[in-house]
Order: sequence, then C-alpha cells, then structure tokens
Amino acid sequence: MKKLMLMLVLLIAGAPVLAADEPAASTTAATPSAGVPWSSLDSQQQQLLAPFESRWNDLAPQRQFALSRGAARWSGMNADEKARATERFRRWRDLSDQRRALIRDRWGEFQNMNPAEQERVRRDYREYQRLSATRRAELRRQWQQKSRAERQQVLRDLRERRRERRQGP
Repeated sequence: MKKLMLMLVLLIAGAPVLAADEPAASTTAATPSAGVPWSSLDSQQQQLLAPFESRWNDLAPQRQFALSRGAARWSGMNADEKARATERFRRWRDLSDQRRALIRDRWGEFQNMNPAEQERVRRDYREYQRLSATRRAELRRQWQQKSRAERQQVLRDLRERRRERRQGP
C-alpha cells in the first residue's frame, strides 16, 4: 500500500513530466552553459526556431540549448509523437502558474536524486500506470480524502525514507 501511495503522490505531483520519454541526444555539440551559435543549427532547427532568430544571441545559453535540443527532438518525431507532444504542451500551457511552479520544483527534486532513486521512481510510476483505471481512480480518491495534514505527513515520511536510503546503513 505504501508503494502505491508513493505512485499516487508522483501522479499528483506532476508525474506526467517524469513519464515523458528520455530526451534524445542533441544534434548540436553545445553544452547548456556555453550556448548554441545560430550557425550550428541545422536547417530544420533553424526553420523551427525562426521566430527566435533575431534575438537568438540575446537568449540565455541555457535557453538556446533547450530550444535547440527541443527542435532536434521535434525533427526526429513521427506524426503521432508530434501530436502527443503538442497535446502535452497544450496541457502544460493550460496549467496555472502555481501548478507549473510546483511541477518544476518536483522535477528539480527528481533531478537531485541519485540515478538509482530516479530509476526506482520511474519503475514505481510504470507499475502505477499498469494498474487498472478503476484502481488508479480509487487511489486518487483515497489520497484526496486525506486531510491536508495527513497528506503532508505521508510526504514527510516519504522524504525521510528517501534520506535514510541515501545515507545508507
């Protein structure tokens, strides 16, 4: 039951972000801190990023890198993948600023986990996704029926267990 609660917490905390496919390797050799020269983008990337061309050099290096990586990923997608990505972007855009901030915070926490913990979270999420829609709905209902204090306690317990695993015996 505790494992299922963790999976539910991940779902509520923005697990759609965690469930996204692993990022594809960028076609550029740039690093996030070095930026990406416009001339290093291939023609497809330049076409996709044309709205940014006039201010490309004014963008932060991390933003250039993210945009170039996204354009490279987009270029490699088939029509179904592009449709799914478009829908994910629409759902993201429709979230409130507060919800997006929460998801970014949770993503940051995930990124700070060691690789073994990240893999455990991914595995638990995949297991949660394999549950029937009825069972997932039941777990969401149970979570939502908990008081705020109860939910906070569950999250504190999960964080404490994570810290204990990190520190080892």
